[in-house]
Amino acid sequence: MSNINFEKNDLHTNISLNDIEKYSTPNTIPMLPLRNAVLFPDYSMPLYIGRKHSLALIEEISKGNKLLAVVSQKDVSIENPTFDDVYEYGTLAVLLKTLKMPGKINSIFIQGIRRIKIHSFSKGNSFYSGKVEIIEENNFTNTAPAIIVNNLKNSFIKLSKLTNYITTDHVNLVNNINNPSQIIDIIASIIKLSISQKEDILKTFDVEKRFKLLQILLNEAMQKVLIEKKIDSAVNNTLSENQRKHLLRQKLQTIQKELGEDDVETEELSEKLKKANMSDEAKNVADKELARLKRIPKISPEHNLIRTYLEWLSDLPWDNTTEDNLKVQKAEEILNEDHYGLDKVKLRILEYLSVRKLKLLKDKKSAVKGPILCFIGPPGVGKTSVGKSIARAMGRKFYRISLGGIRDESEIRGHRRTYIGSLPGRIIKGMKNVGVNNPIFMLDEIDKLGNDFRGDPSSALLEVLDPEQNFSFADNYLEVPYDLQNVMFIATANWYETIPGPLRDRMEFINFSGYLVNEKVQIAKNFLIKKQLTEHGLTSKEISFKKDAIELIIEEYTKESGVRNLEREIAKICRKVAKLIVENNKSKKYKITKDNVKDFLGIQKYYSEVAERMIRPGIAIGMAWTVVGGDILFIEASKMPGKGELILTGQLGDVMKESAQAAMTFIRSNSKELNVEPEFNKKYDLHIHVPAGAIPKDGPSAGITLLTAMISVLTDKKAKNNVAMTGEITLRGAVLPVGGIKEKVIAAHRAGLKEIILPKKNEKDLEDIPKDVLKKLKFHFISDMLDILKFAIEK
Repeated sequence: MSNINFEKNDLHTNISLNDIEKYSTPNTIPMLPLRNAVLFPDYSMPLYIGRKHSLALIEEISKGNKLLAVVSQKDVSIENPTFDDVYEYGTLAVLLKTLKMPGKINSIFIQGIRRIKIHSFSKGNSFYSGKVEIIEENNFTNTAPAIIVNNLKNSFIKLSKLTNYITTDHVNLVNNINNPSQIIDIIASIIKLSISQKEDILKTFDVEKRFKLLQILLNEAMQKVLIEKKIDSAVNNTLSENQRKHLLRQKLQTIQKELGEDDVETEELSEKLKKANMSDEAKNVADKELARLKRIPKISPEHNLIRTYLEWLSDLPWDNTTEDNLKVQKAEEILNEDHYGLDKVKLRILEYLSVRKLKLLKDKKSAVKGPILCFIGPPGVGKTSVGKSIARAMGRKFYRISLGGIRDESEIRGHRRTYIGSLPGRIIKGMKNVGVNNPIFMLDEIDKLGNDFRGDPSSALLEVLDPEQNFSFADNYLEVPYDLQNVMFIATANWYETIPGPLRDRMEFINFSGYLVNEKVQIAKNFLIKKQLTEHGLTSKEISFKKDAIELIIEEYTKESGVRNLEREIAKICRKVAKLIVENNKSKKYKITKDNVKDFLGIQKYYSEVAERMIRPGIAIGMAWTVVGGDILFIEASKMPGKGELILTGQLGDVMKESAQAAMTFIRSNSKELNVEPEFNKKYDLHIHVPAGAIPKDGPSAGITLLTAMISVLTDKKAKNNVAMTGEITLRGAVLPVGGIKEKVIAAHRAGLKEIILPKKNEKDLEDIPKDVLKKLKFHFISDMLDILKFAIEK
């Protein structure tokens, strides 16, 4: 209720019932638009009037019966509203009092009488008017009025106890009302609701529905107040706790000063920085940050950021170096002890040690830049383990990071210190972990780096892997150069093509081809069996493997370039032997031979498909290079009545499809020389299929194999079942060189084939193939596609 004292200009109203009933049907009346307020029937409220049209309206109705229509604006910022800017329902009201105030503002006191519907609303010469109609209310049907009144009174009293804006006068006013409609309107006028919520109550003419709506709003208001009180209490408790901690810290600082122990931690950090032997640039930055640290209070978040940064600087190995083992013969013994074969890798490491030894003999201060090597080859051939062996042979520490799937450049370079929780990249983390500045640093799976909106990690590695730049590697977190020149970086990869060109240019590639059967036998005897015996609690007195058993496991239970599956099969045998020993409760030596391997490993997993596949014309054996090493593939061709259509299936790539089309064109243009029916394309369709259809296949090296299969089916002559081939073809009949010869030849040898057809220009690649393999194979080198008839097709 209003607290304004109306002592002057009291206007007594003489309103008759006829004056009100006049608006039972639509009739014109002066209208006052309100901003930020809703007037309810039976409720009185003060208003401050300042708009010209509102002042003119008050002056006009003061001369008559003082009746007016009050309607709320939807948008309070509109100075001169239209019909669309006001709500559809309002209140018929009477002007009780006016009070002129200084300036152009009047204060008025009005009281609501009845609910009305607005039919029209427009501005005349000086004020608003419009047609309105009184709306009659619907009485209760299901609920007793006394129950409604009591429920509302109880809810209002509860809310008053939780808030400050509901006064004792408000509570007394509500307690003295027993009319349901009136008490609903009075409570809606008093409690804090939005204009739209109050309008919802005003336009609800059914009293029972209005009660339910108000009850919901009352409950929401109480819940809101309770939540606000809970939040305020939590905030106050937090502030109190923070103030208590702040006071305790200040007291602790005072006590530490009195005892002369005010900054022991900072002094210890200062000593660590002095002993770190950092570069001059890093030392200058550290001194400045240390001075800032001493000035900043410990409670400041920046204090912890600076302290963490200085701890990183002090923990890095700036000049801590391990001494290399320069005894070349000793290093060679260690490499041979850990790995069988891999002569090229071992030779490259021994060359590096030899160069380093010579330079140190002539100048002890001279440094040899660490080589940037990349071991590339199929999985399981020992790339990662060779890195560990190199570290052991050189007497260096070893650190490995996996780059597979890394997409964020900051993983390499680190985050800038402006971010909370920022840290250096993996390179600097690795240097801190090993504690020396010349470790063997292995970058595993470098071919599987990704990139996205966060940057390109491969670009960040360009600086790391460039000996001309990595002496001043800039990590975003450190912001000072760090020397990586003494680090020997070794990367590993399965694919050459997926490594970005600039990164490939910075690395020296060493190829890891697949192992031969005899090499796998030696690896199993010297390394794998010993390792698995130890892991399964067995000794050589309890189990032994014959050479023929190992060969059988390799040939019939594994199909791989490396030795991972071989190790798994050996582990499987060891587990079964361990189980037998425990069950029998007695020690007995189990000899694994060719005859009893099946008892431990079950039925044969792999077998030679050559004999059973090469039984009819139209099948040729090709050689392929995959991520897991070399392999052989069968290309099948079939002819059927048609009009020369070429059908290609087996999930072939575009390059392989084009090779098949080139072979088709060559056969048609050289049908006489190939003994093929001249107009076969008018009688037959050709269907080329490469089995294992779920595996994508592509590349030009299957060209001569496709040609052989097509000639075989068109001439009804079988291709030789012991011959494998590879080579790219052209329309003019030339056979072009291809890559991966070593892996392909080893795969053909592993499959039991005896003859190999290669392009003439690949003859030089035989130097990389082990002599044991060369002795068992016969090679045919061709440069003309017509020569395929001599070596691949049976006469």
